[in-house]
Amino acid sequence: MDNLISFGLAAGIILAFLLLHFRKIRKQEERTRAAVEKGKLHSEGPRAQHPQIDANYCIGCAACTQVCPEGDVLAMLGGKAVIVNGYKCIGHSLCAEVCPVGAIKMVMASPSVGADLPFLSPEYETSIKNLFIAGELGGLALIKNAINQGRSCVDTIASRATALGGPRPASDIYDVLIVGAGRRASAPRCEPLSES
Repeated sequence: MDNLISFGLAAGIILAFLLLHFRKIRKQEERTRAAVEKGKLHSEGPRAQHPQIDANYCIGCAACTQVCPEGDVLAMLGGKAVIVNGYKCIGHSLCAEVCPVGAIKMVMASPSVGADLPFLSPEYETSIKNLFIAGELGGLALIKNAINQGRSCVDTIASRATALGGPRPASDIYDVLIVGAGRRASAPRCEPLSES
């Protein structure tokens, strides 16, 4: 009889915790659905690089939803990660890096959405020979992406220059011209404290 009471008490406690857990999941999914609807009002979806989630591989660990510094770009719906505010995504790719099963890969927006993006070769060269674009102009936001792409562009330029050989150009001709690399912020001026 005592064992039956103990089992009944344990089952009641477990049931209470399960009910609380399922209520929490249901509220979270309601917030996610509301965020999806709000996201549809703000835009047609991601404008550039964004995560693509393979629901067949997603195990629902929610690590991707917690790591995004832009807020509620991703959320859990039906035990799977989904994009709820694609317009907020700027391509950090932290969600893809943290996914333990590789269910997320970073992709570019569809051509109809990203029609204003230039065509780039794998070396980030435009249709104009020897004109390279890196970073946000090519559809990838973030300084990290721009630096990596810029380095790749400079490596390509250096290998082309080496392949050409021949005499070194005049000193007043630039090998590389970088346009739009941001502006240098001036340091705040420090005034000495007056002694009283």
